[in-house]
Amino acid sequence: MEYFDFIQLIAKILFVVAVCLSVVPVMVWFERRGSAWMQGRVGPNRVGPFGLLQPLADVFKFFCKEDFTPGNANKFYYYLAPMVALIAPLCALAVIPFGSKAIIMGQEVNLQIGNFDSGVIFILAFAGLEVYPLILAGWASKNKYSVLGALRGSSQIVSYEIAMGLALLSMMVVYGSFNPHDMVSWQQKHYWGALINPIGALVFWISIFAETNRLPFDLPEGESEIVAGYHLEYGAMKFALFFMAEYVAMIMASALIATLFFGGYGILPGMSFAINMIVEQFGFGEVGLQNTTAVFEFLSFFLKVAVFMFIFVWVRWTLPRFRFDQLMDLGWKILFPLSLINLVAVTLGVYFLNQ
Repeated sequence: MEYFDFIQLIAKILFVVAVCLSVVPVMVWFERRGSAWMQGRVGPNRVGPFGLLQPLADVFKFFCKEDFTPGNANKFYYYLAPMVALIAPLCALAVIPFGSKAIIMGQEVNLQIGNFDSGVIFILAFAGLEVYPLILAGWASKNKYSVLGALRGSSQIVSYEIAMGLALLSMMVVYGSFNPHDMVSWQQKHYWGALINPIGALVFWISIFAETNRLPFDLPEGESEIVAGYHLEYGAMKFALFFMAEYVAMIMASALIATLFFGGYGILPGMSFAINMIVEQFGFGEVGLQNTTAVFEFLSFFLKVAVFMFIFVWVRWTLPRFRFDQLMDLGWKILFPLSLINLVAVTLGVYFLNQ
């Protein structure tokens, strides 16, 4: 039993890491082709059909580039920063369920790496670490532009984490649990969280853009003002780690939004019919029904995450970068009071409904 538990834990970890690292080159290609389509350009189309092999060429380029380290840099923190940037969002994905359960060799396997009652707290703990690689990279590089990018990033993340936390807390009041599985189950029995608490969903969605440093919130790496920001002095595979970390953080943010507000792995309309057809066609029993349902749950979750990843790309190539004063005004003067009022309203609504 313990041997099986260990094997299925390792298998789930490898599966999640493999999916994330496989999605990154696809998203890099899609972002380039998508931006070209939105702007009436061609985009990468030379390396492979439709430029599909361009990400592989980029990886080869990163391996071949000179690995340079600034002479005055604090080498320990300089090397630590890109590793923390990639590890933090991967760890946050550990408690996000991508399905209910599957039955393998007569044993139930939860489709989640770690099933914690305080799962959301675990996610926020690792998501909050995203500020540290920015600060470490900017300070350890001993470059004024890198330091400016680190200062911008730290103030931005801290500012928007407050509004994001209040929006998240308003949903915890509705669900009555910090366990992501319980949240998905509640939405399956009632309605999606975005329909129950649309203001909280909107505030959380905007804040998550700021947390992942995506346009129009990419001031920590604003090329026109601070050259490249906190990762200015990074090249070769160290820069590639920062690059990958941004996309893994997008995956984690999209998975979190889908879980909290859009039913998580709850199957999409029409999938129940497909499940029943498959089960009847192949004569599956109870185990086959459960495993087929698990496959469609993962597919549903994957599609929801893909939609939010597309929105990340769409917004990046649609909206211009904010000024720093506009960024702070949005966070402190609009989102913070809006999320606070929404929390009070949702709490009162839940209290009176329970009465």
